[in-house]
Amino acid sequence: MKIAKLLIKDEAQNPTGSFKDRGLSVAVSMAHEMKIRKVAIPSAGNAAGSLAAYAARVGMEAHVFMPRDAPTANQIEVKRYGARLTLIDGLISDCGRRVAEGKEREGWFDLSTLKEPYRLEGKKTMGLEIAEQLEWSLPDVILYPTGGGTGLIGMWKAFSELEEMGWIGPKRPRMVSVQAEGCAPIVRAFKKGESRAEPWEDAQTLASGLRVPQAVGDFLILEAIRLSQGTAVSVPDEEMVAEVARVAQLVGLWLCPESGATVAALRRLAQEGWVGGDETVLLFNTASGLKYADLLS
Repeated sequence: MKIAKLLIKDEAQNPTGSFKDRGLSVAVSMAHEMKIRKVAIPSAGNAAGSLAAYAARVGMEAHVFMPRDAPTANQIEVKRYGARLTLIDGLISDCGRRVAEGKEREGWFDLSTLKEPYRLEGKKTMGLEIAEQLEWSLPDVILYPTGGGTGLIGMWKAFSELEEMGWIGPKRPRMVSVQAEGCAPIVRAFKKGESRAEPWEDAQTLASGLRVPQAVGDFLILEAIRLSQGTAVSVPDEEMVAEVARVAQLVGLWLCPESGATVAALRRLAQEGWVGGDETVLLFNTASGLKYADLLS
């Protein structure tokens, strides 16, 4: 089935090539205004480079903790921007524990997802832009690759605030959380009807941004999905990689694997009839595929 109007919001055009710039530009700007001099973050990849770049811009000391097998490009950019990189044998959750253990001792301000308010406010701009760019209407469906899920939470907040201001009506997109089969805590919780997502054991996927075994804002993600009459879908790595190649050859856009997952999820939902051919559907490309060249070569 063909989709009448399929849109891709390309976050690869941000300064460090990913959607993480939205939240971290605001978070670092506010930290700088508050005279904070040392910040720390756990990251699966793109948030690390974004923090390092913005911290360099204001002369702030940045400490980044990443899984040892995070994409090579992310590790290189952290070093080039002058941040202090520590590689961890484990997942982003293990990196988060290292930040929590060291922040009091080292005097770091913790910029982890939803540990401070400003990253969410930055991510909210995705929702504001969607409404503006579609002339104050919203798509019927939004598919969002969900690791920590701050972008989905931020968009949902943006839509509510736009309605309060009278710029849009009460209609909302059906929000679709897309995860990898090897790490799908939100999908599992949604299907079970649960309000919180249990940690995913032995998380495995080449899409580093989706390898998040437990999202801090899981209850907010699940609430947005259900209130919007949306759904949650997981796809295998081979399908997301295949869609990255297919989209590149069809439209000349190199998606990251996380966003390849949204294409695979849409294909499945369209085949099942959950998405109608006459609907407006929006996918997110959350980062440049160039950042994953070592994984996709």
